[in-house]
Amino acid sequence: MTELAAWVEGILKGDRALLARAITLVESHRPEDQPRAVALIEQLLPHAGGSVRVGVTGVPGVGKSTLIDRWGGQLIEAGHRVAVLAVDPSSQLTGGSILGDKTRMTRLANDPAAFVRPSPTRGELGGVSGRTRESLIVLEAAGYDVVLVETVGVGQSETLVRELVDTFLVLLLPGAGDELQGIKRGIMEMADLVVIHKCDGSGSDPARQAAATARRALSVLRPSDTLWKPPVLRCSGLTGEGVAEVWAQVQAHQSSLKDTGVFQERRQAQAQAWMWQRVDEGLRRALRSHPQIQEKLAELEAQVTEGKMSPSGAAHTLLKTFLGESDHE
Repeated sequence: MTELAAWVEGILKGDRALLARAITLVESHRPEDQPRAVALIEQLLPHAGGSVRVGVTGVPGVGKSTLIDRWGGQLIEAGHRVAVLAVDPSSQLTGGSILGDKTRMTRLANDPAAFVRPSPTRGELGGVSGRTRESLIVLEAAGYDVVLVETVGVGQSETLVRELVDTFLVLLLPGAGDELQGIKRGIMEMADLVVIHKCDGSGSDPARQAAATARRALSVLRPSDTLWKPPVLRCSGLTGEGVAEVWAQVQAHQSSLKDTGVFQERRQAQAQAWMWQRVDEGLRRALRSHPQIQEKLAELEAQVTEGKMSPSGAAHTLLKTFLGESDHE
């Protein structure tokens, strides 16, 4: 049996050690790992696609990990196998990341029916790792039927999470002051569910007020799906109050997507976005490794830095060099 066949067999049987190694492989940015990663994904793809994919986002401190830990525990008790891709911010200076979600999700981190995988963004836009799509495929092939993607937080490009999941859940805090708490209009427009979190104890009354504010905001925004009206729920990951209702609405949203044919359209669009992301990534890598580009790059960067050439002009020169076009054409 080849190494690839052994890995595929092990992953399909739920071998956790192989699963972790496979995700490390597909997350790798080393050129020498790419052929093996692609071959592995090709073999696993026919066994994937059957999970409920949910993205969970919200401002820092909203309690994403706390909610996921409680929610995942309830799903496991109901017979599901739950995987969490907890995407961690990476340092722009060192490339290091916090990778602390396993300590925050103590319930799931110690449950054999769960798999929690911190995944560094390496500074990539969108609040999700550039390899999250591949990790999803590996997890689904290993038999996890609910995959929760916890994103870094709400930022300008956070909407890229829509290209990964079926249901997009936005968490808000009660009584945080600003009505939309710094959340961009486009993200609220893409929300399939809005959940006011930390509604326990002294947060109960502010949570009701926050829910009313969110409903008013949603009423004037264009929804991502004209056939689905995003509900506004309240819950507490600390006490478990309302968490079951969140899952019930995720299931209702999944049913709506499948009944209207949007589910398949969304998955197909995600596959195309995945393809073009890899094309863009490959072209950037090829451009930077091009011998003539490497000869010109330092000089052009210096001219841009010193204000002797515009960034657009330098980019135009690099692209013409890469494409083999003459300056006289």
